[in-house]
Amino acid sequence: MTASERRASASLASIFALRMLGLFLVLPVFALEAAKYPGGDDPARVGLAMGIYGLTQGILQIPFGIASDWWGRKRVIVFGLFMFALGSFIAAWAPDLNWLIAGRSLQGAGAISAAVTALLADSTRDEVRTKAMALVGGGIALMFALSLVMAPLLASHIGLHGLFALTGTLALAGIAVVIWWVPPEPAQHANRPRGSVLEVLQNPALLRLDFGVFVLHAVQLAMWMAVPALLVGAGLDKASHWQVYLPAVLASFLVMGGTLFPLERRGYLRAVFLGAMGLIGIVQLGLLWVSASSPFPAPHSLGVLAGLLFLFFCGFNVLEATQPSLASRLAPAHSRGAALGVYNTLQSLGFFAGGAIGGWLTKTQGPGGLFMVCAGLMLLWLVVAWPMKAPGRQAAAVSGDAGAPAAQPVKL
Repeated sequence: MTASERRASASLASIFALRMLGLFLVLPVFALEAAKYPGGDDPARVGLAMGIYGLTQGILQIPFGIASDWWGRKRVIVFGLFMFALGSFIAAWAPDLNWLIAGRSLQGAGAISAAVTALLADSTRDEVRTKAMALVGGGIALMFALSLVMAPLLASHIGLHGLFALTGTLALAGIAVVIWWVPPEPAQHANRPRGSVLEVLQNPALLRLDFGVFVLHAVQLAMWMAVPALLVGAGLDKASHWQVYLPAVLASFLVMGGTLFPLERRGYLRAVFLGAMGLIGIVQLGLLWVSASSPFPAPHSLGVLAGLLFLFFCGFNVLEATQPSLASRLAPAHSRGAALGVYNTLQSLGFFAGGAIGGWLTKTQGPGGLFMVCAGLMLLWLVVAWPMKAPGRQAAAVSGDAGAPAAQPVKL
């Protein structure tokens, strides 16, 4: 990477990390703490307060992405972070569950994922794009693991009100990063023609990626409806689950760095991409076997679960890095914000579907039924994605930039 690319990647990844840390800190303790509010004795309303963030986020990803195409990425990012901070402070102040729901919905209205990803794509060359996206995806996974350690400790000292206040402060720090650290937007952005969502929806390659990100995050959230119970059944207290999650996440980063980037440079991106899908599918079958074989000796089952989660994060981190990179390279440059808006909308809807359907499957079919459906979804995604052709390093011609060199062939 050039110095400018390193600065853009680090600064934009830090924005994602600050925002996602704020969100993840709330999740492990939200259901228990929200039940203490006036009106919190209604589980359905507590669930609404938890999930409405994803709903407003999903609705507004496309408008924010299009707005970033028209008015500039950094303006949209600053506005979105301000909305997120305002919602966080409302939730911190909330005297009852109704105000908490209002604060959470306003948090979701700061739907900046598409604009941030589009700016990162604008600021990096194709040959380093996946590495840049990996910094973002890796930061998100690391924030998730850290939140599992930090959330119970912070909640015991400052409560849910304090966690939301901290979330708002982190968002304001993100605004400072955008203004003073993120490099200026590329000058040619202002001279580009403006694309449309219809143009994006007519691109089969982008639609395959949109379907994929929906499945990936639906499976990710759904499997966590059952994995914590399996860890408890294996003899690991819930307060110690981070001892499995954090090493698995960190070790998977090393594996990704040692495999994804060298293989991408050699033209094997498609093979790595499809292989990561297959790996997650195998993990689901492994979890199905563990859930069907219990009870068996706790040390043995805990070791198996730790190994399966390590493999899951290996596949997940590869896909988290490659999917947005591919979407940004396949999208027409003038519609990159719209394309990533659609992509992030499907991601948000995947979270929503994974939580809702995963909970229902766990309740009605048990963990075995849940993991079987997850494995089936990964197989379906593999079939849908099989015709893909990964773009070469020079994808500008595919993206619609006049006069750019054609994409180089890749090894399949």
